[in-house]
Amino acid sequence: MQDVNLIRNIAIFGHGKCGKTSLAEAMLFTAGKTTRQGNVDDGSSVLDYEPEEIQRNLTISASFHNLTWKKHNFFLSDTPGDDNFLNDSQFVAKVADSAVFIVGAVLGVKYQTEKIAAFVKSNNLPTIIHINKMDRERANFDNALNGIMESLPFKPAVVHLPIGAEGNFKGVVDLVRMKAFMFDTSGNGKVTEGEIPSDMQDLVDTSRESLMEQVAEVDDDLIEKFLEEGELSEAELREGLNKGAKSGELCPVTVGSATSNFGTELLLDLIKELMPSPAECPTAIGTNPKTQDAEERAPDPSAPFSARVFKTISDPYAGRLTIMRVISGTMKAENYYNANKEETEKINQLFTMEGKENKPVDEAVPGMIVAVAKLKDTVTGDTLCVEASPVISDPLEAMAPAISYAVSTTDKKDEDKVFSSITKMLEEDPTLRLTRNEETNQILISGMGEIHLKIVGEIIKRKYGVEMALDIPKVPYKETIRGKAKVQGKHKKQTGGHGQFADSWIEIEPLPRGSGFQFEDKIVGGVIPRQYIPAVEKGIQEAMVGGAIAGFPIVDIKVALVDGSFHAVDSSEMAFKISGAMAFRKGVQEAKPVLLEPIMNMTVVLPKDCVGDVMGDLNSRRGRVAGMDSEAKGEIINAQVPMAEILRYSPDLTSITGGRGSFSVEFSHYEELPGNLADKVIEEAKQQNA
Repeated sequence: MQDVNLIRNIAIFGHGKCGKTSLAEAMLFTAGKTTRQGNVDDGSSVLDYEPEEIQRNLTISASFHNLTWKKHNFFLSDTPGDDNFLNDSQFVAKVADSAVFIVGAVLGVKYQTEKIAAFVKSNNLPTIIHINKMDRERANFDNALNGIMESLPFKPAVVHLPIGAEGNFKGVVDLVRMKAFMFDTSGNGKVTEGEIPSDMQDLVDTSRESLMEQVAEVDDDLIEKFLEEGELSEAELREGLNKGAKSGELCPVTVGSATSNFGTELLLDLIKELMPSPAECPTAIGTNPKTQDAEERAPDPSAPFSARVFKTISDPYAGRLTIMRVISGTMKAENYYNANKEETEKINQLFTMEGKENKPVDEAVPGMIVAVAKLKDTVTGDTLCVEASPVISDPLEAMAPAISYAVSTTDKKDEDKVFSSITKMLEEDPTLRLTRNEETNQILISGMGEIHLKIVGEIIKRKYGVEMALDIPKVPYKETIRGKAKVQGKHKKQTGGHGQFADSWIEIEPLPRGSGFQFEDKIVGGVIPRQYIPAVEKGIQEAMVGGAIAGFPIVDIKVALVDGSFHAVDSSEMAFKISGAMAFRKGVQEAKPVLLEPIMNMTVVLPKDCVGDVMGDLNSRRGRVAGMDSEAKGEIINAQVPMAEILRYSPDLTSITGGRGSFSVEFSHYEELPGNLADKVIEEAKQQNA
């Protein structure tokens, strides 16, 4: 059995293109887990292995591996940094014990960096900050560090100072040991001890004093000694740094270059020394599904077993692969209870994931990430446990989709196959939604962005051999009237036998917006028999669905049946149904028909420096700003905007804000569409129906 004290469950986070996957590859190589350092750029990465990731040089899905470093077992999670795929990062943050948070030495802190840092902080993950790409042109350690201090919710404590930068980056000064370590330029990740450059001595002394002050603040005894003597020994500095890092009060800062494999050995040592084992992490709290009481699960191999499912991978050949983090107890190949579904699942084999490969293991203890194949009922968010001691972990809430497209097939004969493929993708990707718009009769697929949905289409084509077509959704316009009218609908038809006759007089008038439809029976004297009146109403309601000017449903209208006549032989329910529809269509044309468009409540979150540009853009979209709120790092704009103007808002907002803005929308109400725009919509509808 693995010793829980020797396990480190660590996730690598950071914004897109900061070098997360490259760093993970360097760690695997330096630890001897792989025979060569995989390269994201040339497609040899063991972590970004899907064709869509290789093609775009982009991490799309969290991937997992493990290594052994100085008798410690590291379970690594490499997470996406692109806005389209951050849900995986959010879920991984729920099951990791600690984090390596990467900031690029060239680009520094970006808006995505702040969003991902919020995941890490909200889960109270002890964190090492790694400033990467120090050997790149324009690399600047001070700028990156200042960005961290100003914008991220961490308290950075520099433990490694870079020696040189850009092409001259060749080592670090360890402020704890007060030694210089020079990188091996062969790329093996190793370091050799060297001399602290004389021109850095003043900076080193000042930085070490600052580190001692930060470390002293996490412990009463240390702060007392530091105030009295102005100095901490190396042992005391290590002790305080260990305490501060594991508690999350301090975030050690190190530097390196993942692609050159500079500083990786030092980083692995810091993870081993400063990041907590599962045994040192807080006891997990869940809910007993039988009593609804809070249930504790200690990270102890002898405790009742529980594991949290946080990711599902679907494969047309291998079936469904369920990935989970063991919370408590020891997991083996046997039956376990799904507390969410109240079903028993049979586990035939456990695996640890090594990129796209799976390695069988006999058992798993707290902190380990393992995969199980072909579970019948278990999905992302479920908890597996022992039935005698059931527990349900807190739910995993997926991010809300930001964009929707109408989805169809490029070939009608593949329709069933396409939608069954999408259903499988829904199991794998919780941010996807598949809905039907009853008003436009379109099936909509919703996701985090245009790139997200296009990649979903590529995956479906590769895995299932069918093509998914995406189109801009139709706007669910409606029709109504502004005036009143009194009209007759007379249906008379002679055939060889009985004829058809019905005569209906109706009055129509508008209702307040959102009132729907009202029908009033004002027939007196039996001019229309009672049994035919419901048929008139039904004919009117069916005519409302088909519209009068552009084929959109008619709403907010009152119809009164006021007069009419019938024939004792030729009248029927069908005849009066036709009569009612005829009268209604005629009446709408005389009562000043207009088009209504849906108006959406919109919330836009953006940096302060983008407010003017976004406000101007919203005005150009016929939006009305209802108000603004300020928060620590930006502004929140509340507005009402026509749906037709924001069908492709996501990429536009990304362009305006440099990827730093986000938005959400929900339906508010309908308003009359301006005449010039209504004319275009009506003309387009006529052309489509021609």
